[in-house]
Amino acid sequence: MYPQAEVPPSAPVMTYDQMLEQVRYEGAYPTRERAERTTRIVLSALGRQLTPDERAEVAASLPVDAARILMAEPPAAEPLTGWGFVKDLATRTGGTPATTRWDVGTVLALVGHLVGDDLLDRLLAQLPSGYALLFGRAELVQAA
Repeated sequence: MYPQAEVPPSAPVMTYDQMLEQVRYEGAYPTRERAERTTRIVLSALGRQLTPDERAEVAASLPVDAARILMAEPPAAEPLTGWGFVKDLATRTGGTPATTRWDVGTVLALVGHLVGDDLLDRLLAQLPSGYALLFGRAELVQAA
C-alpha cells in the first residue's frame, strides 16, 4: 500500500453514507454495497488522474471517507483521456465499457456537484479530452 496522503480538513455538504445513497439512487444500483464498490473504484481511479494539488482540492469537498479513497493511490505516470479512463477501469474491474461508463458517470456527476463549478472548470481544463462528458457536462471543442 502507498503512504496515506493527508486529507485536508473540510466541511463537506454530505456524509459518506449520504454520498453512497445518492450514488445508489442515481446509478440505480440494487444494493448499497454495489454503490460503495462503484464509488471506491471510480474515486480511486480519479485520484490517479489528478495532480497532488488537484486531489487535495477535490478531497476537501468530499466526505472524509471518500477523500481518503481519492488520495490513497499515487498519480499515474501518464494521464488517460476520458475514454482511456473508462477502458482502463473496465479492464481493471472486468466490466464492459458500457457499464463502466455508466458507473463512472454516476460517481463523477456527484463529485462534480460536490466540488462546484469553479473547481470542476479548472479540473476539466487540466485533464485530457473526454472528461467533461464523464462529469455530466458537454465537451465544447473550438473550431480550428
